[in-house]
Amino acid sequence: MPLPDPALVVLVGAAGSGKSTWAVARYRREEVVSSDDLRAVVGSGPADLDATADAFDLLERIVAARLSRGLATVVDTLGLDPDRRLAWRDAARAAGLPSVVVVLDTPGDECRRRNARRDRPVPAPVLAEQVRRAAAVRDALADEGWDHLEVVSAGPGARGVAAHRTRVRTEAAAFDRSAPRPERPLRVVLQLSRFPWGEDPGAWVRDMALAAHEAGFSGLALMDHLIQIPQVDSAWQPIPEPWVTLGLVAGLETSLELGTLCTPATFRPAGVTAKAAATLDALTGGRAFLGVGAGWWEREHAAYGIPFPSAPVRLDLLEATIETCRALWAPGTKAYADGRVALPETTSYPRPAHDIPIIVGGSGEQRTLAIAARLGDACNLPSEPQILRHKLGVLDRHLAAAGRTRDEVAVTVLDLPVVGRDRDDAWAKVERLRGRTPAAAYARRTHAGTVVQHRARYAELRGLGVSTVFVGVRGLDGPDEVRELATLNE
Repeated sequence: MPLPDPALVVLVGAAGSGKSTWAVARYRREEVVSSDDLRAVVGSGPADLDATADAFDLLERIVAARLSRGLATVVDTLGLDPDRRLAWRDAARAAGLPSVVVVLDTPGDECRRRNARRDRPVPAPVLAEQVRRAAAVRDALADEGWDHLEVVSAGPGARGVAAHRTRVRTEAAAFDRSAPRPERPLRVVLQLSRFPWGEDPGAWVRDMALAAHEAGFSGLALMDHLIQIPQVDSAWQPIPEPWVTLGLVAGLETSLELGTLCTPATFRPAGVTAKAAATLDALTGGRAFLGVGAGWWEREHAAYGIPFPSAPVRLDLLEATIETCRALWAPGTKAYADGRVALPETTSYPRPAHDIPIIVGGSGEQRTLAIAARLGDACNLPSEPQILRHKLGVLDRHLAAAGRTRDEVAVTVLDLPVVGRDRDDAWAKVERLRGRTPAAAYARRTHAGTVVQHRARYAELRGLGVSTVFVGVRGLDGPDEVRELATLNE
């Protein structure tokens, strides 16, 4: 499992143990605070021991400044001074960041071999003392109260500096392995929420859908809004009508499942929504789904002359929409009267090619989750694990009251991450997208990271019982960026 991020990471090891190599392979150079580099800044070079005091003065100030902003900080020193180590650990706790210590457990002979290749080798007696102290300090670290302890062995036969690793983790940070695990693999559906399509909207939509198919996504979902929402982009940016747009995608040679996440029950008469979804399902040979919610944004309703009733009435509409869709998709043309819905006939053709899944969006604990438990095929919840665990507990209580289980009502989540090709690219996107939000807060909120890091997150979500992740990658501009997400689905 990956180290927490952001965090304070303190490296421990003798000269030549591979600390700097380990750090730059995993973190941006700006995140690594190196005493050697700072000696080069304030002295004649990284081996200028006369500059050590000034270098460490700078190091402490830089570490304190980064931690105060909640930024990932890697302290690249020998790490053998217990007072300094514990001061950094305490500073991380004061800043609300996890504290991590990484020991480079490299054999003394290998440290000496590497040291001999340096332009300014560390004197042999000094290196011997470092190797001795590094071996001794490893046993003491387990009692120092670090949130995470990792030991990396990097002997002559190791590839890079991570041939073997062990970790001690705090109980609070341990992964909950008691949660139910679905048997089927996790599905990842690409959600498009912004549309920077330039002069050829149709070509952009087609290219994005084809790229999603090539990248192995299970499906493509579109937001259903009349004005672009402020969480995504400015109000004057395009936001297309989703059912028309999905009709364009339906004509492409793909295996993508297609639908909305989510259609507000307030936007259209329930029967019109049922007709749109059934038509899309017929055209695609059974690949449609319907995400539906109560609606939440008053501004777009007012702008388009659509009533925006109170929350209880909107939730009544949500129930009625689901019941109407079920009735109109059922066989026959008989009258229907049940619950909140009464129809003199259910003449609705074309019929869907398969049972269209209805995904109930929203996580209101009294009504929305109860509606999902009684009427939905799936319930879409937030992807943050701590919130998700709580909402799942509420959903399970509603399911029990409705006489249903999670085998009948799947759990899906909407995830809105920043995804980069590497750590540098992810951070560059954070800087471009964060607006006035502090960088560390924005990175934390969006789980900014690489595809590999997000795959690890999704594995945790799968362990909680999630069947599908709808991933709305922030700042997604074009099909090449979609193809870069291919391994997200592995």
